[in-house]
Amino acid sequence: MSSSFIMAIDQGTTSSRTCIVNQAGGLVAEARETFKQIYPEAGWVEHDPEDIWYSTQRSMRMALEKANIKGSQIRAIGITNQRETVMVWDKKSGKAIYNAIVWQCRRTHDVCEKLKKNKKEKLVTAKTGLVLDPYFSATKIQWLLKNVKGAKDKAKNGELLAGTVDTYLLWKLTAGHSHKTDVSNASRTMLMNIHRGNWDEEMMKLFQVPSSLLPEICPSNSEFGRTQGLGFMPDGIPVTGIVGDQQAALFGQACFDLGESKCTFGTGSFILLNTGTKATKSKNKLLTTIAWQLKGQKTTYALEGGAFVCGAAVQWLRDGLGLFEKSSDVENLAKSVDDTLGVEFVPALTGLGAPHWNAEARGVISGLTRGTTKAHIARATLEAMALQNVDILETMQKDLGKKLKSLRVDGGAAANDLLMKLQADYCATNVVRPKNLETTAMGAAFMAGLGSGFWNSLNDIKKVWAVDKEFKVSMTSAARKQRKARWAAALKKV
Repeated sequence: MSSSFIMAIDQGTTSSRTCIVNQAGGLVAEARETFKQIYPEAGWVEHDPEDIWYSTQRSMRMALEKANIKGSQIRAIGITNQRETVMVWDKKSGKAIYNAIVWQCRRTHDVCEKLKKNKKEKLVTAKTGLVLDPYFSATKIQWLLKNVKGAKDKAKNGELLAGTVDTYLLWKLTAGHSHKTDVSNASRTMLMNIHRGNWDEEMMKLFQVPSSLLPEICPSNSEFGRTQGLGFMPDGIPVTGIVGDQQAALFGQACFDLGESKCTFGTGSFILLNTGTKATKSKNKLLTTIAWQLKGQKTTYALEGGAFVCGAAVQWLRDGLGLFEKSSDVENLAKSVDDTLGVEFVPALTGLGAPHWNAEARGVISGLTRGTTKAHIARATLEAMALQNVDILETMQKDLGKKLKSLRVDGGAAANDLLMKLQADYCATNVVRPKNLETTAMGAAFMAGLGSGFWNSLNDIKKVWAVDKEFKVSMTSAARKQRKARWAAALKKV
């Protein structure tokens, strides 16, 4: 069969990537194009939608070249994306009315605080599973409509469309023929009722977002549309999988069953725990989110907790402090010392995420002495990356009322053996690293493969998922308790 590959687009916070995957689940080729980060004010983060689209197309073309295959050999396309990042564009011209507002952006902090004061958080959480935080898309769309000249009127007249990155890319890939999203991305907007699976009237009213802007919500392995007018690929290739990046990683890790969990070590670290067909309500400010929905099946839910700064802390040591040249150098530097010599680093560089939810928190390095070297700071950074995940994992176990069987890991920093060992020791759970760390792209590929009949069942996918290494727990519970107490004390300083 000539169309024997799946193309997975992984549109992330700092780069757009395309992976070509074969039926054995093998990565045939991968290409990545970075793009510009825009910081107009302190705490504001934006992307130019044209940059997102250009870098996506370029990575698609490069991946086809590297794989040495034609566009006609692609059976289907899957999309996974940085979630919550949102843009509003003109229906006719396809031009965005302003830059995309990125998930990390804190500009709507005051709006969220006002809604909290007006006692709206309970209602928002009950319907959407989310907490009132600038992280999510609703207040970002509200800001765009309010602050871009003429946007409100244009929206009322049905001249504008809004969407998360998946929706925007789908719109571009289909030459404006398809304005859709999947349940996982919709569940991150704070506009969707996650129990009913539709846009919620009360939420749209609360955030002043007209329904005419919003895309149609579909199951994650639907046929969302077909390519048109791309030039480097033929028309008519179906997009049969869309899933938000963290849910895609859960799917790509084959965590299909209740109680299975994964942690993605990216810019931030994100932990998702599959809670089955039940939306488990968190008593500890974790997010209840939709993991995915397969056509004709019940929705699968997850509990999620994220630390906003994970790999970004290592990048900051590299670029901001100039401690080393390559991010991968951090492991050897940290390994050169046995402990942190009392140094604690709380990497709250963009506020604290779950389970603390302190948008005002700022990073703190404490315990410095004349004996402190860059190696101690490097080690304290890796330890902090693992410890902030422990805060989330312990909270999840309380909410679910079950202990984790194991934790599956992925993302760039999961290649760091020292970090993985620390993670296993600190959370008292074995850490399992798969052969393919690109589980986000694999999740999109698996989803598109299921949607197009490339794979027939979840069992087919389980067969192609393989383990690279398991990190076992060796720390004593007394030593763990001591380490966690020092971390808890450091958290009080932010």
